[in-house]
Amino acid sequence: MMANIDWIAFALGMMAGTVAGALYFAGLAWGVRLALRRARAVNVLLPSAAIRIALLLGAGWWIAHLGAAALVGFALAFLAMRFLLVAAIRPTPEIGGAEWN
Repeated sequence: MMANIDWIAFALGMMAGTVAGALYFAGLAWGVRLALRRARAVNVLLPSAAIRIALLLGAGWWIAHLGAAALVGFALAFLAMRFLLVAAIRPTPEIGGAEWN
């Protein structure tokens, strides 16, 4: 049995997931930078997390209306952005990071 996949919706979901992932983690980085300058970091981190999560859920809800293929593309692209960004910013031993044995 062959499943019909809406590749256009999948591609739109991938594009939206890529943008959502990039904005989500850019917001996380910005919120952490702001929190590190504050005496009470929780006053920045909690609202930042709530806003980022709400926007991500809203984007996912909007994409879900395009169909399951779009939602799968959105989720895969978001996870791919997460892995790429974590790998890109991970400290290396050359720049002062801990070395894993």
